[in-house]
Amino acid sequence: MMICEECYTNESRITPLLNPLDCLTHHTQYICGTCGRCICIEYDLKRRLQRWNFPFRSAEIARLYLRTADYTMKKPCGIYEIKDGRGRCSYKIFADKQDLELYLKKNKGKTCNAMSPLFSMEEYKEFANTQVRQLTAEEARQYLAER
Repeated sequence: MMICEECYTNESRITPLLNPLDCLTHHTQYICGTCGRCICIEYDLKRRLQRWNFPFRSAEIARLYLRTADYTMKKPCGIYEIKDGRGRCSYKIFADKQDLELYLKKNKGKTCNAMSPLFSMEEYKEFANTQVRQLTAEEARQYLAER
């Protein structure tokens, strides 16, 4: 299987991971113009963050959301391994090293040993058929049926 050049995965229906029907019908989606994968790009007003700003359990899961960060920031973002005071790892996407450093300064118990991304694209590209919008109920049902 080929990895999609636009959204960085070979599984075109893997997302959303949590509450997929609810996410597809109520959240704004980045719709990959190449493979059609939907990626939540919703802005959470309460937390003042987008889905890609949240910590992920694995680098692989973070990679599923990386394209939305790249698209939002209009540049290649990176996935960083973050450790808490107890040595537990999470993975976060940052626009650049400065954003990582600001996060670490605000979150004293967190560290990033490498201080460089585990994964990022070399350059940011726009793709012609990309859409960012909410799906209709029928589109959401169809997408889930294709899983």
